[in-house]
Amino acid sequence: QVQLAESGGGSVQAGGSLRLSCAASGSIFPINSMGWYRQAPGLQRALVASMTTGGTIKYDDSVKGRFTISRDNAKNTVYLQMNSLKAEDTAVYSCNLYMISKNYWGPGTQVAVSS
Repeated sequence: QVQLAESGGGSVQAGGSLRLSCAASGSIFPINSMGWYRQAPGLQRALVASMTTGGTIKYDDSVKGRFTISRDNAKNTVYLQMNSLKAEDTAVYSCNLYMISKNYWGPGTQVAVSS
């Protein structure tokens, strides 16, 4: 009923930038929040950044000052601008939509940062 289409992943050298996009479609009711999580090999999936419809933003400490989350509510789309990328940012990044007390997930897009 809800689909999340992700784009923007890829390979980049340390210090470079990438911009992730996630567009939600399907049965969309008022969205509480949208955001991005990531999971590196052997590690648990963890929050990168999220934004509520009201504009409240949360970043993981490891990306503060480097990543910026933004959202186009009319298009049900969330973005993640990633600057000054580090090798430690290498992971599969997944879009998250929280709506009516339920979480929806995109398929994941690979981000690989080489040093």
